[in-house]
Amino acid sequence: MTKIVLVEDDLKLCELLAHYLRQQQFEVITVSDGSLATDIIIEHQPDLVVLDLMLPGVDGLTICRNVRPKVSGKILMLTASDDDIDHVAGLEIGADDFVNKPIKPRVLLARIRMLLRRGGAAPVQGQDDMSVDNSEQPDSEFECRHGGLFLNSRRKVCTLDENAVSLTDSEFDLLWLLASRPDEVLSREFLVKSTRGIEYDGLDRTIDNKVVSLRKKLNDNPSLPRKIITVRGKGYLFVPDRW
Repeated sequence: MTKIVLVEDDLKLCELLAHYLRQQQFEVITVSDGSLATDIIIEHQPDLVVLDLMLPGVDGLTICRNVRPKVSGKILMLTASDDDIDHVAGLEIGADDFVNKPIKPRVLLARIRMLLRRGGAAPVQGQDDMSVDNSEQPDSEFECRHGGLFLNSRRKVCTLDENAVSLTDSEFDLLWLLASRPDEVLSREFLVKSTRGIEYDGLDRTIDNKVVSLRKKLNDNPSLPRKIITVRGKGYLFVPDRW
C-alpha cells in the first residue's frame, strides 16, 4: 500500500484529506506540528509527503530542505500563497509539485497520482552507494527532450532552443503530459482529468485555451499549428519531430 505522510496544521482539513486518501487505498500518517514533521517523515520513509507551506514550529520549506536528502519519496507542497517566489524556492530545495489552497480533494488526488506515476525516486544520503555522485546524473524520469524543446518536470523548467520559456504550473503540466506521450492523441476528457482532477463536462474550454497559450509561447502558429495539433473530435497530438 502506498504510504503518505500528510503534514497540515488545520486539523479539520487534515482529517478531511486523510479520510479521503484512505478511501482511495492510501496509508496515511498525519502530522500537525512542523517541529515533529522532519523526524516522522524520515522515520516512515513514505512514498509521498503532502506538506503544508505554513506550519507552526517549523515551516514547510525548512522541512522540505531537511528531509529531501534523506527520503526518496515525492514531496507535494500545499500553499495558500500565489507568490512565485515561494514556488521557486520550494522547487529549488526539492519539492516536486505545488497545489494551491483552497484544496479540492479530487484535484489533490489527481496531482498525487501524477507524481507517483512519474517514478524516479530521489537519491538518499546514507545508502550503500554513497561513493557514487548522483548530482550530475540526469534522471530520465524527470526530463523530456524533443529537438530543441527540453522539459524538466521536477523544476518545471521549459526551454526552447536553449531559451527559457515562462509557463504557468498548469501550462507546464499540460505540456508535460503531451510531450510524454508523443504521436498519441490525448482526449480532452483525459487531459482535464489528469491536470484538474475533475470530469470533462463537454463545455469546459480550459484545455483549449491553454493549448492556444502554449502554441504562442512555443512559436507554434496558432492559426496553422504543426507542433501541437488538434485532431478534430478526438483531442490533441504532440508531434515530436517538429521541434
